[in-house]
Amino acid sequence: MQHLTLSGDLKRIAQKVISGERINQSEGTLLFREGELGFLGALANFIRNKKHGDRTYFNRNFHIEPTNICVFDCKFCSYSRLLKHKQEGWEYTMEQMLDIVRNYQDEAVTEVHIVGGVHPKMGIHFFGDLIKEIKKIKPALHVKAFTAVELEYMCRKAKMSYREGLQYLKDCGQSSLPGGGAEIFDETIREKICADKCTSSQWLEIHETAHSLGMPSNATMLYGHIEQYEHRIDHMERLRNLQDKTGGFNTFIPLKFRNKDNQMSDIAEVSVIEDLKNYAVSRIYMDNFDHIKAYWPMIGRNTAQLSLNFGVNDIDGTIDDSTKIYAMAGAEEQNPSLSTRELCKLILAIGRQPIERDTVYNEIKDYTQHIWPEDTEEKARNY
Repeated sequence: MQHLTLSGDLKRIAQKVISGERINQSEGTLLFREGELGFLGALANFIRNKKHGDRTYFNRNFHIEPTNICVFDCKFCSYSRLLKHKQEGWEYTMEQMLDIVRNYQDEAVTEVHIVGGVHPKMGIHFFGDLIKEIKKIKPALHVKAFTAVELEYMCRKAKMSYREGLQYLKDCGQSSLPGGGAEIFDETIREKICADKCTSSQWLEIHETAHSLGMPSNATMLYGHIEQYEHRIDHMERLRNLQDKTGGFNTFIPLKFRNKDNQMSDIAEVSVIEDLKNYAVSRIYMDNFDHIKAYWPMIGRNTAQLSLNFGVNDIDGTIDDSTKIYAMAGAEEQNPSLSTRELCKLILAIGRQPIERDTVYNEIKDYTQHIWPEDTEEKARNY
């Protein structure tokens, strides 16, 4: 950092970060506006290395997306289909979803991620029964399920409070919440891109309630559309405040807006440089979040690899081609699947340590010195 030409304000921010002081919203916005990529990367990498060294996390997971039929009409969504366009969508039966789980019965996966459209006929009791059956098939599997958007609708339809609904799902076997549906919390932006679904305050209330019940969750932010830097920082500030209060968030996941086949297709996608800048500022600002995750199917494995030097210390999981949400929006990875070996090689290639984790970041295995049978066979053939 000493080789960069910095303004006095940026120098003061750097000094605060290096000394472990929290930066404020105006300082966060200034980083976005004036911070050069190299400067932001150096600061973010300093924090990342202080927290985790070279340790880089992934998990073995798969997705179940019950339906893409949805009662809501988010302008950025390429995935969902309204009820009137039902013929373009899918609705899995209970048995079809359980068959997906059975396919992984003998695999070393630790998590199933269940999210989808908000379907009026798939209510909280339907999903409670699904979770119970999943736990019968694979009792140790961690069930991470339902965005706050899905939960708000389910609880409203069932005439349950958020606490009652979440407690019911927890009793059925659900262990945590994903972070989807947060988008951008600023109400003026939200009104333009997703006016009819749960509000920012409802999203935050649902996650706070989950934390109070011992159900941790993730947090996301959709960036690179009509929002400004101030809106991103405001979003992070609201999450940071809730994390101060509950400590219940596992990780923060910036999600890049993709413009294929949606109502915001006229908006150009931001560059990889902007992606890396956003990861770096996220790592700097979100000082009470232990982990920053790059969702590799959305940005592609190459950008995910680069992000590991811009504050990111987690690149999600193996996925195993079990998600359509971002592929349908034009994500870099149209058939998102990486083997454990491929994920580890991606991390090792830039000198980081690949660590398999469970959903709540308990370490399962360090793959830094792991010898893969495929490598041994390849060496033998080449020899």
